[in-house]
Amino acid sequence: MCKALLKSFLPISLSLTTAVMTPTAIAAEPLIENIVVVAHPLSGESLSQAVDILEGLELERKATTNIGATLAKQPGIHSAPFGNAVGRPIIHGLGGARIKIMEDRIDTLDVSVTSGDHAVSIEPFIAERIEVLKGAGTLLYGSGAIGGVVDIHTGRIPHHIPQKSISGGVETRFNDNDEANTTSIKLNGGKNSFAWHLDATRKDSSDYKITGDAESARLHALEEAEGGADTDEHEEHEGDTLPGSAFKFESAAFGGSYIKDWGFIGLSVSDTDATYGLPGHAEHHDEEGEEEGEEHHDEEGETATLVLKQTRTDFELGLEDPFESVSSINVRVGVNDYEHQEIEPDGEVATRFSNQAWESRAELIFDTNEWTSVLGVQYSQRDFSALGEEAFIQPVDTTESGLFWLTERSLSRFDLEAGLRIGKTKHKPSAAANKDFSNYSASLGAIIPLSDVWQLNIIADYSSRAPVAEELYADGPHLTTNSYEQGNASLDSETSINLSATLQYQDERWSGSITTYQTQFSDFIYQQATGGELDELAVFAYQQNDARFFGADVELAANIIKQSDNTVTLKALFDFVNAEVDVTGNQHLPRTPPMRYGLGIEAQWGRFSGAIDYLRVDEQLDVADLELATDAYNDLTAYAEIKQPLSNGLLLTGFLQGKNLTNDEQRVHTSFIKDLAPAPARTIEVGFRLVF
Repeated sequence: MCKALLKSFLPISLSLTTAVMTPTAIAAEPLIENIVVVAHPLSGESLSQAVDILEGLELERKATTNIGATLAKQPGIHSAPFGNAVGRPIIHGLGGARIKIMEDRIDTLDVSVTSGDHAVSIEPFIAERIEVLKGAGTLLYGSGAIGGVVDIHTGRIPHHIPQKSISGGVETRFNDNDEANTTSIKLNGGKNSFAWHLDATRKDSSDYKITGDAESARLHALEEAEGGADTDEHEEHEGDTLPGSAFKFESAAFGGSYIKDWGFIGLSVSDTDATYGLPGHAEHHDEEGEEEGEEHHDEEGETATLVLKQTRTDFELGLEDPFESVSSINVRVGVNDYEHQEIEPDGEVATRFSNQAWESRAELIFDTNEWTSVLGVQYSQRDFSALGEEAFIQPVDTTESGLFWLTERSLSRFDLEAGLRIGKTKHKPSAAANKDFSNYSASLGAIIPLSDVWQLNIIADYSSRAPVAEELYADGPHLTTNSYEQGNASLDSETSINLSATLQYQDERWSGSITTYQTQFSDFIYQQATGGELDELAVFAYQQNDARFFGADVELAANIIKQSDNTVTLKALFDFVNAEVDVTGNQHLPRTPPMRYGLGIEAQWGRFSGAIDYLRVDEQLDVADLELATDAYNDLTAYAEIKQPLSNGLLLTGFLQGKNLTNDEQRVHTSFIKDLAPAPARTIEVGFRLVF
């Protein structure tokens, strides 16, 4: 009923889109804060697009094992988890290849878009700041950002000489659920014209505890109806751990910059090694007496594992005021050597993925009369291969290039933004015909101050996205999702028209934002169950149809106490998305996020900080063919920390955090394995942070 009411009130041609409680950058007004969004080169002046920023205490409180889970409770943002080690963000119902995840404005260059079980290679615990552009980011970052952008800022290439010759911090945390240990360290230093950065993280865990059974009641009922479930076996695993959810990650990075009045030039090198289980991993058995699709683990509960290794090198050049009317030039290059192996419990390597990739971009910001503009170019190359008995796609080389222009101007009553991009994508598979795509994007937006405390942002954009290699050339069993995937080499580029607007309020006590958005897709690319089988696996084929997404994000906050540095703030949030494809019959798209609403209270009182947040995740009954619904659940979290200054400028912080305190069985509808892998049961985490 709630969804029906929402549909009746949502506008058809105009939507409201907004940032979270950290307001978007705008023209100067007395009470509405101006925020610089590093992922957008013009945001120091204005930004009509919805933005979400995590930094400072909020980032420290929400950082967790993967980037999707770190962002998952922000309005309009969900995660697609695959156990605790893996999670990609979903923005306004769009995920996968439509969300570009970046490290310091260069793509992560891993293979996380190819499958739900592939981890994003960037480590949340070393992030200094995470920015999310909610809505198409294709103008700046290409067709892979048709749904949004997540940019993790690491500080690995310093831009300024630090005030102290050496500074940094170390953090360690432990939780009682999966006995996870996490330790991370960050150091920054510099002298004269040289600045450097060092960071390292190590985290490991055992299989995590769950509430109830690993297999959902809906899946069990379906199997029982088909005569394939063992009730006694189902019951005896209640309250157990989730096999295959253990992980171990290690990463380290070093970077340095030469910095002068004219700008800087810097280089960083990072290395990541990881091993994690694949919960719910299915193995196709042909031997007599073994059923296809059964969970693949041996008598001791071992499951398949994924072993990942990545080495990445980044270069950046920044020039300040190099020419008349040119305020800055920035050049970035990222080169990545990525490989992972999916290993069965008997030690056999089932599949080996390799991704040799690099990306470069250059931006020139200049002023002409009353306009401030950026002109940029971007180029990337990806040599991808998947080899082995479970490889579901042939090797493919992909190149992408783009030329973009954005501009803005402050007028008497509002700020105006506009932009254009032209891009090319070329796929060269090893055993099929090459495919070329031309993509075009454009946007027009306005930032309209309505008063000292009210502001309206309006933006309309047209975007296009080239199909990724997996959508074109997949043809084989994908056992982690228990499916046989079929690509479609006839796919065209998908296009979208998005209409959105932002209504934002902020005074000394109250702040809030209300968001609705509507995106109309032409030739939307999605996977659809065909009802057929190959190798005894259900066939999921890529196809295209028109689709529509619309939804709402709301966040409110009230400072009920504000005395110097002592504050107590009440918060509320709500989000909702509806996604439908234009076909006869069932129009629901798979893994559409459910409606959520929540309340929270945050306090900072002297050396103490704390927060209690309650989130209600609604049931999701609007499901695609052959997709099971999920039940509603509660999510209650609490966080408390106390700071203790020490001698020599040291600051020691102790913190305690509780997650899923109601111990609900939580099945995240956006997960590929939601019916085989619930989220962790009640978890208590304790940690210490030393900053100097």
